[in-house]
Amino acid sequence: MSRIKDWKLEDLNTEQLEIYNEIINGPRGSVVGPIRVWLNNPKFAKNAQKVGQYIRYESSLPSRLSELAIITTGRCWSSEFEWEQHAPLAEKAGIHIDYINNIANAKRPLFKKLDEQIVFDFAVECNLLKNVLDQTYEEAINILGYNSVIDLVVTCGYYNLISMTLNAFQISREGNNWVLPKIDDLNGMLKSNE
Repeated sequence: MSRIKDWKLEDLNTEQLEIYNEIINGPRGSVVGPIRVWLNNPKFAKNAQKVGQYIRYESSLPSRLSELAIITTGRCWSSEFEWEQHAPLAEKAGIHIDYINNIANAKRPLFKKLDEQIVFDFAVECNLLKNVLDQTYEEAINILGYNSVIDLVVTCGYYNLISMTLNAFQISREGNNWVLPKIDDLNGMLKSNE
């Protein structure tokens, strides 16, 4: 960690250790990236990790679509750590590597599956336009339904928080796999720029 002192397990107080153990023994199984930062503020960490647990493991979105929204948000934030963690999960969940590479290069993939296209377009608009066009919204409701659209918005929002944390505290990627290219203009991801 560049801007915040990293901690060791023996440095954690009782409240921090309780949250740490809850995360370790939960579906995540590890405390990395933003959660390591957040654990410095245990009250926030406890609540934020519960929201994250819902988004990752209990959302109405299947993991394929959830991971697509996550990597799209990570790309919009140029969050290297987030990309490194979730691009392989997106591939494992069923997002084709060619689509993942297009997203990495800030290009709009033309997905074969309609639900993937709408999740991508919706996530890009949420992140870059800070809103969603009426047509995109209506298509999302028709294809995904209200509950999944709510989960899609929440996923984008939560991963904005994560990406902002990672970038503000300069948490870099852990390895050299899944390197995210540095790109200043992300507008090629928008459907209006086809």
